[in-house]
Amino acid sequence: MKLYRLLTEEDTAAFCHKVSEAISKGWELYGDPTYAFDAANGVMRCGQAVTKEVDADYHPDMKLGAQ
Repeated sequence: MKLYRLLTEEDTAAFCHKVSEAISKGWELYGDPTYAFDAANGVMRCGQAVTKEVDADYHPDMKLGAQ
């Protein structure tokens, strides 16, 4: 089964670390990153979709980051 996650963070090194950590755990980049202004908080935010093949059945309560 293929899992999907959308990683988001403010436009800081924390975003790059979050994506790098996911890649190091076997997640693969999916599509282009996004970049948008968060008017409520007055900051730029980044997003990157990632996917991962796992040998498990999907359950809505599964913790995707732990896979």
